[in-house]
Amino acid sequence: MIRSTLSRLALLTATTLTLVVPAALPAHAAPTLNRGDAAAGWLARQLVDGERFEAVFDGVAYPDQGLTIDAVFAFAATGTSGSYSAAAMGWLAQPATLAGYIGDGGEAYAGATGKLALTAQVTGADPAAFGGVDLISRLRGLQAPSGRFSDRSAWGDFSNTFTQSFAVLALDRTTAGAPAASVSYLAGEACADGGFPVYFDQPTCVSDVDATAVAVQALRAAGHPTPAALSWLVDQQQPDGGFAGTGAVNANSTGLAAQALHSSGRLLAAAKARVFLRGLQQDCAAPTAQRGAIAYTAGGFDPATAVRATAQGALGLAGVGYAQLSAAGSALAAPTLLCH
Repeated sequence: MIRSTLSRLALLTATTLTLVVPAALPAHAAPTLNRGDAAAGWLARQLVDGERFEAVFDGVAYPDQGLTIDAVFAFAATGTSGSYSAAAMGWLAQPATLAGYIGDGGEAYAGATGKLALTAQVTGADPAAFGGVDLISRLRGLQAPSGRFSDRSAWGDFSNTFTQSFAVLALDRTTAGAPAASVSYLAGEACADGGFPVYFDQPTCVSDVDATAVAVQALRAAGHPTPAALSWLVDQQQPDGGFAGTGAVNANSTGLAAQALHSSGRLLAAAKARVFLRGLQQDCAAPTAQRGAIAYTAGGFDPATAVRATAQGALGLAGVGYAQLSAAGSALAAPTLLCH
């Protein structure tokens, strides 16, 4: 139960779990002035055994497939760290890793399945035969007549806006495309103010920056523009360019918002968000092992939150939307920040 719950929580954009990361930095990494590339390079060097992220819960280390996938997205967005991306995909395809994330067939988690299917597509793998599993067929099998994708689990249904959005993004890349009902269901979950909530079927619809950023990308990919959601998102931007999720203004929410805004043509707002992200990035004044990383908030660098902040912050710095992500042609190396 703990493992399946952790896997589903990893689909969300923040975590209170302690991350396990290695300290070693490969000496051969290429230096760069590109801030997005430097962020992805730092992220790659934090992978455990060069292939995965882990989290600690009650003193026990668990695989964090969701965060590992976020890193693969960051590598694709920046066109770097291809060797690390390949290693991560090999790890994700291992039977135990795969079943622990998407379920074993009896247990089936829609959000994880959709997110992994998208990852396979982004990296050029076959989502219909990934680790011996047809992710596309399994995902379609989790769609209700309403169009909603839901978990099939003894522990309950944890599906939400991220679930629906990643499912739409993944299926939109298939020949058949995303089912119209699934697109309509997602569009219909918008709050009165135009934004999207994290959870469906709540007594009060409360818009969330992270959920809105992912939902507008999915709907735009499926040919259903959401100008009201984009306007709501722009209205949430702080004077310093940052965005707040459920708490403080932070890199995670800002990275996702910047990605959504840039890929949707809201270039000025996206540029302001990138300025905020660069302000959180550890530069040449920081210790060598931290350079390129993005801090979660302006409160300072914290290794427990920096990995996820860097993964999602890199998306904002690169400005490549989920629908456009591709690892094709990515450089193999993980760049370091060029310092004189």
